[in-house]
Amino acid sequence: MPLNYVRALTATQRSARANLHLGVALAFVAGAANAGGFLAVGQFTSHMTGIVSMMAEHAAVGATGLVLGGAGALLSFVAGAACSAMMVNFARRRRMRSQFALPLLFEAVLLLAFGVLGARLASVEAFFVPLTVMLLCFMMGLQNAVITKLSRAEIRTTHVTGLMTDIGIELGRMMYWRDLGANRRLGVLVLLAGGFFAGGVAGALGFHHLGYLSTVPLALLLVGLAIVPALDDLRSR
Repeated sequence: MPLNYVRALTATQRSARANLHLGVALAFVAGAANAGGFLAVGQFTSHMTGIVSMMAEHAAVGATGLVLGGAGALLSFVAGAACSAMMVNFARRRRMRSQFALPLLFEAVLLLAFGVLGARLASVEAFFVPLTVMLLCFMMGLQNAVITKLSRAEIRTTHVTGLMTDIGIELGRMMYWRDLGANRRLGVLVLLAGGFFAGGVAGALGFHHLGYLSTVPLALLLVGLAIVPALDDLRSR
């Protein structure tokens, strides 16, 4: 993969092409992590709608412990998004080229930690399950925030509900107005949803065959997407 192409994926000067390519790659990672996390702990962690719904259900039957567990997952997602924003703003104030790359490199480190430690801690279910859910939610918040910031909220990668809603809207525009812009937007949305689906398939197959080590290729993919601007900053300093 040419260095200039990789550099452009997380560059501060954005293009629609770079946003799309990075968005599809991150949707793939999110789908894979979501599927792998479900096989590991029996819970999806990429979207907060289901977690809030489960909290409400558990609250209705008085399952306080489960409500607190859901709150921990929700707060972890928010903390991940806040951490991403802080890293981007920190790098931006210092005029670093890697302001959008740093959160992705951090996510890669967290994925590696989950993959390496997961097999050793899985036997301690009371400790492992809530910690894993919180870690995966944190990573999803981290990733969703950085792609939201760099695309100016045009692209999100960790949940499909919004994508399906937007696909329906663009279909309506295309059929009613014969809008060519809707065609282009529809293509972007379908690619993002397809990336998430492909990642889910790859994550499920990878976890079945490799277990927790299946997170290593995902972490390496993130490093490959983000490492060039970080190395540029190191060289310039």
